[in-house]
Amino acid sequence: MAKKCVHKGCGKAYTDDSEECVYHPGPPEFHEGQKGWKCCKPRVLTFDEFLSIPPCTTGKHSDVDDTTTPEQAAAVEDEPKPAPVPLDSLDAALHAPVPRGPLAQAAQARPTPSPAPPESEDDDPNIPIAAGQTCRRKGCGAVYTPSSSREGEICVHHPGAALFHEGSKGWTCCKRRVLEFDEFMKIEGCKTKDRHLFVGRGKKGGEEKLETVRHDFYQTSTSVIASLYLKKIDKVTSTVELTPTHANLDLHTSDSKQYKTDMPLYGTIDPESSSFKIMGTKLELTLAKADGVSWPVLRADEKLTGEILQVGRAARV
Repeated sequence: MAKKCVHKGCGKAYTDDSEECVYHPGPPEFHEGQKGWKCCKPRVLTFDEFLSIPPCTTGKHSDVDDTTTPEQAAAVEDEPKPAPVPLDSLDAALHAPVPRGPLAQAAQARPTPSPAPPESEDDDPNIPIAAGQTCRRKGCGAVYTPSSSREGEICVHHPGAALFHEGSKGWTCCKRRVLEFDEFMKIEGCKTKDRHLFVGRGKKGGEEKLETVRHDFYQTSTSVIASLYLKKIDKVTSTVELTPTHANLDLHTSDSKQYKTDMPLYGTIDPESSSFKIMGTKLELTLAKADGVSWPVLRADEKLTGEILQVGRAARV
């Protein structure tokens, strides 16, 4: 009977206990918006990027979780106590004037990311499903077995995005919040479909045409740094052209996907001073502002939220 490996980063179905397994032996770490694993160095900002961090250790599959736990108690006991702050210094800091002018224009808070593009509803019947393939919907975890019938399938999943805020973890589509990552991974889905999604929709004209990709951005007084999340972008066949008002993108991936768009920018940029970088999970644009105006959104065709983004610097204590 097939068993499911519980090692972090693996999760494969297996029958041979001696089969090689590649996984993360350490617990996950989330600190100041960064996400990674204690056992290796990569740190990323989004949950999807975190899930795509390649495992760092080779061993054997197991159905018993042997992930190490952080030594929390010892760390707290050995931590030095902060020095007391004089009351007069604290009072002066609380009443200090807020700095203004050029020095106050520090890096701006990251706006709310755009929602993830909608997932395919059904598998393409012309695409074969490999044995051991895991359902692509978040929170499901069902594994495809060729010998079993797909009639009567029930897929319980999370249609929303992962949400991490001040230590609590949950999903934007439901209300439950937990503190531990392992408990987060066990939160039961809040939406049900009558079929799992193992491979998604088919490819059109040899490539799967993507209508949209998820993006977010942050900015300083002089530039906008935007991330468009698309994995496995081919640097040879992809093109990025920046004009004062648009970003013309034709992105091709090594797994036969294409995202092509003439993206209108909210503000005017200086193309000569702007740049881009293709990474493993995204395209990063560094757009030099031509006028120094604050951007409430990245794209000119996006709806304004009415949110006021304030730039400033904390007072010194």
